[in-house]
Amino acid sequence: MTLHATSPLATAPPRGRLPENILHFVRMLRTAGLPVGPAKVIDAIAAVATVGVAQRTDFRAALATVLVSRHEHLPLFEQAFDLFWRNPKLLAKMVAALLPRVYGRIPQEAGQEIPARLAQAMFPPPRVPKHKEDDEIELDAALTFSPREILQHKDFATMTAEELAQAKTMLARLQLPLAMRPVRRTRSAPRGHAVDLRETLRRMTGATGAGTPLAFRTRVRRPPPLVVLCDISGSMDRYARMFLHFLHAIANDRQRVHTLVFGTRLTNITRHLKHRDVDVALARITACVQDWAGGTRIGGCLAEFNRRWSRRLLAQNAVVLLISDGLDAEGGEGLVFEAERLAKSCSRLVWVNPLLRYAGFEPRPAGIRALLPHVDDFLPVHNLVSLQDLALALTQHSARAGRMLRRAA
Repeated sequence: MTLHATSPLATAPPRGRLPENILHFVRMLRTAGLPVGPAKVIDAIAAVATVGVAQRTDFRAALATVLVSRHEHLPLFEQAFDLFWRNPKLLAKMVAALLPRVYGRIPQEAGQEIPARLAQAMFPPPRVPKHKEDDEIELDAALTFSPREILQHKDFATMTAEELAQAKTMLARLQLPLAMRPVRRTRSAPRGHAVDLRETLRRMTGATGAGTPLAFRTRVRRPPPLVVLCDISGSMDRYARMFLHFLHAIANDRQRVHTLVFGTRLTNITRHLKHRDVDVALARITACVQDWAGGTRIGGCLAEFNRRWSRRLLAQNAVVLLISDGLDAEGGEGLVFEAERLAKSCSRLVWVNPLLRYAGFEPRPAGIRALLPHVDDFLPVHNLVSLQDLALALTQHSARAGRMLRRAA
């Protein structure tokens, strides 16, 4: 529907099909992921009735005031508004978002890309016709599993596009808890390891000489910082994209999560992962990372991390999560020294490797043999179940005994 200043609806309350169009617009926003319910429809219609539809900017502002509750939802609302209320340029982009992406030498058009979920909300898939009542369908579910259970055990590298979309939805609900550790700060508590002298004297002053119980202080406990080093080389491309969805959920679930990706160079993407919209976050990461799906220089990237970032990020008993297959293009040059330095700078070094999914895995590559003696935990990560096992492993306290035993062997 196109709005004009001379429209008969410009000065009249919403009537005809305008309230129905607003209803469909709110439904599209809800399908695209915005938290709008049925009550928002009534408020939107009332807002439009108040400001009128004489000016397109006033009409847009009235809907945005009612339907947008967070700042990060505004770009998606703006795109949905232009698409629904007939903007031909963005309509062509929306149709292009539904097509499969082909990587080549064709230059990309300037401007912001349309999220695929918005295109799917505008053009929902066709409904499957129901079977007739006289058709009888018999299913034998004796030796079958639910699709969710099959998806949890399926390798990321073998998933279809539809299964990857379902896996991303499940990854958004995963959490990565870490064991709480005491810090230097203290707080008031009924019982503690030290007497709070200031609070005790304050109570005695208010009691006018009468006896008062002692006040205590105890140590504050908080989860340690989590530093993630993710390999984005060609051999880790399919896994790295799924891990970024997992890391986006973690970064928005807890504080002090720092994420850096490396291939031939090291890139800090912590600020981009903080955006609550996963589509916008991944688009920003793709724009800033220049060595995606390229070679691997693990030793050089770890050296840069130890030189530039370790003092800033590895304080207060930080836990380092290294996501890599250990295949180094430089043959492990300088990796032994940098891995040892990294292990001594953090309280726990966890290495997750997709190659561990194979039963006959052997640490033959030089990069794997250089890293293995200096890690506390060596875990597989290739499907949803392995990520759940990783979360369970990080809740347990680790000791350096395992690392020392591997060094002695």
